[in-house]
Amino acid sequence: MGALGRLGGLLADAALGLPLRAVPYTVARDVAVPMPDGVTLLGDHYRPSGAAGPLPVVLVRLPYGRAGVFAHAFAAPYARRGLQVFVQSTRGTFGSGGHFRPFTTEHEDGLATLAWVREQPWCDGRVAMTGGSYFGHTQWAVAPYADPPLVAVSPHITGARITTAFYVSGTPGLENALRWSLAIGRQEAGGVPAPLLRPLLRRRVERALRMLPLQAADTAAVGAPVAFWRDFTAHAAPGDPFWAVADHDGADLARMPPANMVTGWWDLFAAAQLADAVRLQAAGVPLRLTVGPWLHGEPGEVREVLRTDAAWLGHHLQGGPAPSGAPVRLYLQQAGTWLESPTWPPPGTTTVHWHLHAGGTLGEEPGTGGEPSSFTYDPADPTPGVGGPLLERPGGQADNRAVEARDDVLVLTGPVLPRDVDVVGQVRARVHVRPELGHADLFVRLCDVGADGVSRNVVDGIRRLAPRSVPADDVTVGPDGVLAVDVELFPTAYRFRAGHRLRLQVAGGAFPRFARNLGTGEPFATATTGRPCRFEVFHDAAHPSRLELPVLS
Repeated sequence: MGALGRLGGLLADAALGLPLRAVPYTVARDVAVPMPDGVTLLGDHYRPSGAAGPLPVVLVRLPYGRAGVFAHAFAAPYARRGLQVFVQSTRGTFGSGGHFRPFTTEHEDGLATLAWVREQPWCDGRVAMTGGSYFGHTQWAVAPYADPPLVAVSPHITGARITTAFYVSGTPGLENALRWSLAIGRQEAGGVPAPLLRPLLRRRVERALRMLPLQAADTAAVGAPVAFWRDFTAHAAPGDPFWAVADHDGADLARMPPANMVTGWWDLFAAAQLADAVRLQAAGVPLRLTVGPWLHGEPGEVREVLRTDAAWLGHHLQGGPAPSGAPVRLYLQQAGTWLESPTWPPPGTTTVHWHLHAGGTLGEEPGTGGEPSSFTYDPADPTPGVGGPLLERPGGQADNRAVEARDDVLVLTGPVLPRDVDVVGQVRARVHVRPELGHADLFVRLCDVGADGVSRNVVDGIRRLAPRSVPADDVTVGPDGVLAVDVELFPTAYRFRAGHRLRLQVAGGAFPRFARNLGTGEPFATATTGRPCRFEVFHDAAHPSRLELPVLS
């Protein structure tokens, strides 16, 4: 690496918010790693120039290529700090052999790669892993099973149960799944389209999201089938065993090494990641966690990943100082401040109930009477969703007034808040509902209504309902046939300011973020017809529907 390269590295570090380091290094490209089934995967080996003898290794496994932005962001910054890095393209991507079938081969390939790395004369046996999103998943596929254990991991913006990003409480996350499918389907065949073609592609994607059947939406959008989309549509039923190899939330954490995790309140993996944090803490795994005000992969989120990992890997692999400060840092939205805590969720919260009342109001006391509220969800004109945890903009917070004006959305609003209310933790709702059809979705969203009357989404959740003969822990059936449905909304840290009001939406869907429930029970991939579904929402003394908020004292 010459002087110009070192200068470029320093400029890159400055842009990424990293302390400036310029350790020279060499890169061996396209290093072949054999898999047990005969397939060869390729990787790039970064090593400090002039290093003598074996060193620890930072292993990164990703499907997005080993050059360009990924090399500059997730390999070179660590190499400039004197770390040895091995970056590998996962099966079927960017020169690696085999077929890319997302999430299905990372366990076996990851363990085989780890064993190979440890056998190399340049490795001293100590290996850490890092990366976000898919290459956070490749860490979960290895870390709980590695023997001997890894030294440290950094599974950022991801989840041990990866399928929760695409199937939320049984409901297929249509928009995120299709957009990611198209991204990986195009990445080695033209990449990002020219600016003049982007509006055309966007319109094709929007049409594809609305088409039925959904099985061929990938072809309609980009002209060719994409393996992940076909798997996503064919295996959408809750509990489909196809995904068992992809989910690792049931793994024994006895060999899990110390973990550093970064995510954002608007990241589609935030709920799964924070569930992982609870499990890691319970298992006694040393954990550092940062949750900021970010959407998936936003620059601020990426900078925090790199900033925390530079210190994390330096500590665990090079004997540098341990990271300082509280283990858990949470950005309190609308307050412009960070909270520090020893754990997630933070201690010192109290569960506060806001009850649904007749007449479209929320109150602190349970409702006492009134006829049930009702609305009808029609899959031919699906209730739109705006904002929320999406892969890209326009995710995040959005003005919800147009959605709330529809007659297929039940809107309930609380009184003006006399003081600030800090909601920090997992938000839940219990809604007593009687849908006309056995197959239906229940969508619940909490909003913040400002003094200007604008309603902005804060957190939401959805539950796909099956015929009542199907038992479920979070759905109970009363003697009158009314369902008590527990809906887990996203976690958050959010300040509702004095003078604002809480608002709750209840609807039968949020399209296209979530696929339409057609009400027929036909297979997701091939369904073509839909039926409207009338909902009754109960809020009397016998059916105390409520919102559950963890309020920080």
